[in-house]
Amino acid sequence: MTVAVPTLQGIIPPLATPFTDDESLDEAGLRREVEAVLAAGVHGITITGSTGEGHTLDREELVRASSAAVAAAAGRVPVVAGIIRDSTRDVVRCGKALRATGVAALQVTPVHYLFQPDERGSIDFYRRIGDEVGLPIVIYNVVPWNTLSPELLVRLSELTHVVAVKQSGGDILKLARLLTMAGDRLTVLSAVDDLLYPSFLLGAQGAVAAILTVLPDLCVALWDAVRQGRQPEARRLHERILGVWDALAGPDLPARVKAALALRGRPVGPPRHPLLSSRPAVVQQIRWALLAAEVKLPER
Repeated sequence: MTVAVPTLQGIIPPLATPFTDDESLDEAGLRREVEAVLAAGVHGITITGSTGEGHTLDREELVRASSAAVAAAAGRVPVVAGIIRDSTRDVVRCGKALRATGVAALQVTPVHYLFQPDERGSIDFYRRIGDEVGLPIVIYNVVPWNTLSPELLVRLSELTHVVAVKQSGGDILKLARLLTMAGDRLTVLSAVDDLLYPSFLLGAQGAVAAILTVLPDLCVALWDAVRQGRQPEARRLHERILGVWDALAGPDLPARVKAALALRGRPVGPPRHPLLSSRPAVVQQIRWALLAAEVKLPER
């Protein structure tokens, strides 16, 4: 089967999912977020990933979010939809529903509950999703107790529908090994938020990382500086981005991202329970980090 492979490179922010005060999906808010990051010059958009609290969304909400994002993007950049589910059957059902929305690809995590499949099960997981849904797949390699090794990812790249991997987990050594082993067989996107600069220097073809959503302007500037060989500028941008990431990193990351977006004049509502909105002291810490990074904030 021939697969229409989208161009997935550069800065592809994983958007926060806007909710109203009662935690309902805010489609108008999502469309505003799409426009905000497009104005910063991003090269693609990911929705309903972990930053987007995709694990809390039911199938209907996934479809509504994808439809809103695709309509807002209007073909200007590819839209990738995340699926975070714990069975092949559920991923396939979601994937078939999302296919009708016009998304360019699916970002699919390995199963994340306690019991992980062996390598045969992981390969068959992605094979069945590709065969039954028919969309390109970005493997989101993030689950700590079900991490896919570089060797397994290279094997998975032989599947027709697997076109890219989002390498997460904060391990730049694993990213470097994957880049060396994958060659041109697989697009490798960095999700090592604090080390995007070295990721790009090592050859990552782009990034899908939470920091891109908060700082799309700085991250696009970093990507351009590295691509154009302006290393002193890239180093300065890295340092500015790193300070903000240090304030965001935490187990309640989606809540902190939403706090940062509100500070930047892009309110997207609360996180979905049991995550709680960031405490005032955390919000102040994020504010200080943004100001230290010379990010202009709207007046309160």
